[in-house]
Amino acid sequence: MDFYCIDDLLNDEHKLVRTSIRDFVTREIRPIIEEHAQRAEFPAFIVPKFGEIGAFGPTIPTEYGGGGLDYISYGLMMQEIERGDSGMRSTVSVQSSLVMWPIFAYGSEEQKRKYLPGLASGQLLGCFGLTEPNHGSNPGGMETTFTEHSDHYLLNGSKLWITNSPLADLAVVWARNEQGKVRGLIVERGMEGFTTPEIGNKWSLRASVTGELVFQDVRVPKENLLPGVEGLKGPLSCLDQARYGIAWGAVGAALDCFESARQYSLERQQFGKPIASFQLVQKKLAEMLTEITKAQLLCWRLGVLKNEGRATTAQISLAKRNNVEMALNIAREARQIHGGMGITGDYPIMRHLMNLESVITYEGTHDIHLLILGNEITGIQAFK
Repeated sequence: MDFYCIDDLLNDEHKLVRTSIRDFVTREIRPIIEEHAQRAEFPAFIVPKFGEIGAFGPTIPTEYGGGGLDYISYGLMMQEIERGDSGMRSTVSVQSSLVMWPIFAYGSEEQKRKYLPGLASGQLLGCFGLTEPNHGSNPGGMETTFTEHSDHYLLNGSKLWITNSPLADLAVVWARNEQGKVRGLIVERGMEGFTTPEIGNKWSLRASVTGELVFQDVRVPKENLLPGVEGLKGPLSCLDQARYGIAWGAVGAALDCFESARQYSLERQQFGKPIASFQLVQKKLAEMLTEITKAQLLCWRLGVLKNEGRATTAQISLAKRNNVEMALNIAREARQIHGGMGITGDYPIMRHLMNLESVITYEGTHDIHLLILGNEITGIQAFK
């Protein structure tokens, strides 16, 4: 659905990227996603396939295995993957924006060449350790720490709600040093004292794998410290990258719900005619289309600003908050149009609806994004 001819604003590369990812989702994700969501099982076999299609690190330079693409291409990729499932987009977002991007932006040349090609190909899977059991919206309260020794650091603490962690080969972990400064460390699977218990019993993102990161005197080589950044600027800049992708991804989930509701309304007969002929159903569809179109324009403009290096944290925050709320509202309305069938796995609606309940919370909750905007408007931080 492209009601305002946004395709006219895209170049041929953008359209080619979108088509290739859409075909991949149709071929590899749609046939298996309902079954995996029902079983609460992550389709791990999809990881190398994401690597083959170029979904990991698309904005990373080609010399490190990335795609060398612009941010509108990246956004379109996230949109199409989340049409398939928010959990699948989460896997890609974490790998690209929260693992590969900080290594590229803040890592040494040796770290870039050691880790980025394997992450880009999907031979390695990464995760991002910021959120803690006692500190979600307040990363400044971070309790995970590391101390310096002769040739290594000793890392202690834990992280919670970490996408990909139970299967990850490495984690980009943010912790405080002895001076209280937040630094990034690359922690590898197999380091003694490093465990990644899985979190179960989720009603949301059931096809995504989520867990903890637990560090008990983990010896991290000094060469695994990210040298290029110090302070909360490091992890927060990573979140900007991920939130940008989420803003586009949410549009994909909304489009899938809208298209399913439109088609169902044309096929479902009541009182001798399709329910699409009733005013209340048409009202719902018209409002869905309006909100999707507004979100698409918001994404495109934000993508232009991102390509120009001018997108601010507050601008990204506005798009993430608006578009995820929009998608969640559309999923709820689409469920109404589907009636009782909307709660079954025969349609994608309930899966999207449950997934979006997580998306509206992670990478900054809905309310925290309002306060980020409030700070931008007034110059006063309401969360301190």
